[in-house]
Amino acid sequence: MKKLLLTACAAAALLSASAAMAADAPKARIAVLMYGNKAEFVQLMERYGKAHPAVKAGIAEVTFYDGRYDAAVQNDQAQMAINTKQDAIVVNPMDYEANIDIATNAKMAGIPVVVTNARLNTDEMTAEVVSDDVLGGYLEAKDVLTKLGCKGNVVIIEGPKGGSGEIQRGEGNEKALAECPAGAVKVLERKTANWSRAEALDLMQNWLSKHPGKINGVIGQNDEMALGAIEAIKAADLNVKDFAIAGIDGVTDALHAVKAGEMTSILQDARGQIQGSIDVALRAVKGPDYKPMSPIWEQYKADLAWADGQSKRYDIPWTVVTPANVDELLKDRN
Repeated sequence: MKKLLLTACAAAALLSASAAMAADAPKARIAVLMYGNKAEFVQLMERYGKAHPAVKAGIAEVTFYDGRYDAAVQNDQAQMAINTKQDAIVVNPMDYEANIDIATNAKMAGIPVVVTNARLNTDEMTAEVVSDDVLGGYLEAKDVLTKLGCKGNVVIIEGPKGGSGEIQRGEGNEKALAECPAGAVKVLERKTANWSRAEALDLMQNWLSKHPGKINGVIGQNDEMALGAIEAIKAADLNVKDFAIAGIDGVTDALHAVKAGEMTSILQDARGQIQGSIDVALRAVKGPDYKPMSPIWEQYKADLAWADGQSKRYDIPWTVVTPANVDELLKDRN
């Protein structure tokens, strides 16, 4: 609690110190291109983005766009942002390859681009503010495999094919599986549910019917899909606690499921990613006089250096949600 109070005080001081800057300069217009706005994690990013101290102080104006889970839609939105001469673009890309033009075209137009949450297969962006998805995938799979004692059968519910989350979290899943003795763990099924709870529920229902009594663990590459698997298990009148289940993101329902002892969640910090991205974008727009205003730099100072906003990549740390920290994390969702 003391740490939270100190962080709040630091944010208040930054907000006060920035009032003069707001009065003397026009607002920086930042287009934020999200891959889709149906998932709670994306909604959290929008909420925290609009709560950024620079936005509150009138230094920045952020406009969020819904990419409707379509890389082509995001590319069109990026071109609109370029045509309307936005000062910066923050993009949460749908596709690792298909959205590369966003970074390339904006760079040609002299508009800084910060990639957030997911990744692009290019170095043409100004910077990226992300979390290490290989590590996230490893942490969730390792949790499931540890609970199973590295033996038994698991299923893997994957993210959208071609997205960096699916690719890199899958690499992390495989890394954890490789640490078990050869042949000790069998992957019975793996298929995408497109980050969707409903699609994961359908998949898991089919797998439970196809492999009755044989599935011991569920590795969901995000929380929504892990929660869909839990719903399917309950609908089949099975005991969720007989399964080892993990997901990624730390969405609210997953936090409650952790508290109930039904799953593990690896929290991805939505505030850290979007507010860090806005700070880096503002540094690119306003120059070296701009100092980061989000409290996340103080929160993660042991692991995350501001480096005058000039780093090519910023990694926001993961937090493994446990019974010991879940109540504190839930306070932020009210």
